[in-house]
Amino acid sequence: MASTRRTHQPGSHSPGRGAHARGTQRRAGQPGSSLHKNGAGLGGPDPLDYVSMYRNLGNPALNVPEHWHYVSFGLSDLYGDNRVHEFTGTDGPSGFGFELTFRLKRETGESAPPTWPAELMQGLARYVFQSENTFCSGDHVSWHSPLDNSESRIQHMLLTEDPQMQPVQTPFGVVTFLQIVGVCTEELHAAQQWNGQGILELLRTVPVAGGPWLITDMRRGETIFEIDPHLQQERVDKGIETDGSNLSGVSAKCAWDDLSQPPEDDEDSRSICIGTQPRRLSGKDTEQIRETLRRGLEINSKPVLPPINAQRQNGLNHDRAPSRKDSLESESSAAIIPHELIRTRQLESVHLKFNQESGALIPLCLRGRLLHGRHFTYKSITGDTAITFVSTGVEGAFATEEHPYAAHGPWLQILLTEEFVERMLEDLEDLTSPEEFKLPKEYSWPEKKLKVSILPDSVFDNPLQ
Repeated sequence: MASTRRTHQPGSHSPGRGAHARGTQRRAGQPGSSLHKNGAGLGGPDPLDYVSMYRNLGNPALNVPEHWHYVSFGLSDLYGDNRVHEFTGTDGPSGFGFELTFRLKRETGESAPPTWPAELMQGLARYVFQSENTFCSGDHVSWHSPLDNSESRIQHMLLTEDPQMQPVQTPFGVVTFLQIVGVCTEELHAAQQWNGQGILELLRTVPVAGGPWLITDMRRGETIFEIDPHLQQERVDKGIETDGSNLSGVSAKCAWDDLSQPPEDDEDSRSICIGTQPRRLSGKDTEQIRETLRRGLEINSKPVLPPINAQRQNGLNHDRAPSRKDSLESESSAAIIPHELIRTRQLESVHLKFNQESGALIPLCLRGRLLHGRHFTYKSITGDTAITFVSTGVEGAFATEEHPYAAHGPWLQILLTEEFVERMLEDLEDLTSPEEFKLPKEYSWPEKKLKVSILPDSVFDNPLQ
């Protein structure tokens, strides 16, 4: 799911339906059809005011084919009157600071642009408006369904800068243009294990998979790794080994239990588990987790978890426009327990719980992050629970080698030594092929007093059952 490359899972917010294109198609550089909708801020059901569609002739000299080009309007501030977006000045971001674009290969004989990309954009925009999480280049979106509701293998998305549309200064702030790029599941997984920018660059080198302008072809039947098998080993695997993963956190279905003996003071004991009402994250805890994800791309000799008392940083690194609420800020954080009343607790034994999709990322967390001296955070999408894995090279963590399991409210930190990480990778090898095992699946390291369970989604969706 900030400057950190996150994975976004907005699939629960279905795209708007019933859009009808009107107008005529024009030549490249001139507007064609537009889907005019009533934006959510103007009393309508859809977050985007409209989506413009253009017929782009491409660039034969660069081997760029003719295609349909879609541009959203509504994620940026179109009015400047605080009805939809807060006006923060001309030098800051306009609205969320970006609009979405999409390039779809034009099929032979196709005279009108398909409208489903506009519905897809509405779905992504709805996720942004409802969560107030913003996107940036290199982010990836787990969609788990063909983008056009067909049988296509293109079922997920990466985001990158639009190759033709440069950032613009408007009367209401700066707007950048982020292009949606459709990818196969295997390409999404490679982006998670390595980084989105690396996979985007590979897609640019394969004409049928995107080419220089990263045009999505919904009829593409092969992944870039099937087209060129050397790409996986020579580029992705070497990239992971050399660079590690840029994915430092995800929104996930997860939970944890304290298996330690409860202290004598029952009021102070706590167990984070499904079906209970855990204490909410304090504002400063929330900020530290947020900063953990923001700093995931900073390659320092000693990666640092920001201290709990760190002051809020308004700016985001790597040319990322500030978001009004980043991915790990709890919607309920206004009603929090005062930070000073929640003490950090050392735990003797813990039980981690993940759904299958989240569990499949554990090897990435271990190999791509911890073995490179970094950290990785799971933030529950169903509550305030958070689980951060840290290596011994990360400073600022409240988990230590002496006390490797530590909790601050519902935030658990787990410190793993390199030796234990290597062992866990061997024991969790089957997680890389989750289709081969049945749920629930349990892994246990008794001498480390650690247990990991991979559970069906229904356990997290219906916690009281």
